[in-house]
Amino acid sequence: MPDGVAVIDKPSGWTSHDVVAKARGVLGTRKVGHSGTLDPDATGVLVLGVGRATRLLRYVTDLPKSYEAEIVLGVETDSLDSTGRVTARHEMAEVSAEQLRQAAAALTGEILQVPPMVSAVKVGGRRLHTLARAGVEVPREARPVTVHRFDVSPAAGSRTVLRACVDCSSGTYVRVLAADLGRALGGGAHLRNLRRTAVGGFGLDRARLVEAAEILPMAHAVEHLDGVQVEAEAAVDVAHGRVLELDRLGVAGEGPWAVHDVDGGLLAVYERFRSGAKPAVVVAPAA
Repeated sequence: MPDGVAVIDKPSGWTSHDVVAKARGVLGTRKVGHSGTLDPDATGVLVLGVGRATRLLRYVTDLPKSYEAEIVLGVETDSLDSTGRVTARHEMAEVSAEQLRQAAAALTGEILQVPPMVSAVKVGGRRLHTLARAGVEVPREARPVTVHRFDVSPAAGSRTVLRACVDCSSGTYVRVLAADLGRALGGGAHLRNLRRTAVGGFGLDRARLVEAAEILPMAHAVEHLDGVQVEAEAAVDVAHGRVLELDRLGVAGEGPWAVHDVDGGLLAVYERFRSGAKPAVVVAPAA
């Protein structure tokens, strides 16, 4: 069974589950999972875990994300993107560059976002998109997210379409950013042509179409963590999932730590436990 990470460039019209289902056939294993959904109409980077690497996806899910998209000023939709029903129109052709700059700046940094109804967030045990399809709208609590960069500029040949580049924390809805930008400018807006360009260090340069998926070593899933190599004797203890003293593991600080053998193969991820360290995930088979 293959074990590792596959970085996919998801096509428009596919759900993240569609990609997983196709990858199972391409890669010849049922054990495939993804690190976080991407809207069906969106394209771009979707990181898959294959085999034992599915257990490492928790370390990929929370990585920051980067996106490119278009924001259409003057038109609001019920889904906040181009797939939804138009709910309002506004005249916004006279928005100035300075107004754009100020509005985008106010939506940069640590902000609060209300999840859209068309989303996978659960309220009362039910996913919001399920409620939305039934015509039900429920109150949603605002959640803290971080927008590291929100650059907007007019698209060529249009006074109401903006090009947007966003770097943000996991859990940020770019659709909500677009809608909030429209409101901040005195009208409304929706998102279209969303493309995820990076998940942490996994960029489009590493992505492949699912039909041509390539499996990277499991270590790539935790390449952003502090890493340590252990000698053969300690590697046996790591493979058996034993709690170890920090000195024996050769680490310091709070972790977590990606633990590799002398050849660079990933054995486990360890985290701080009392005065030592314990395994959070072991991917090396015990000898």
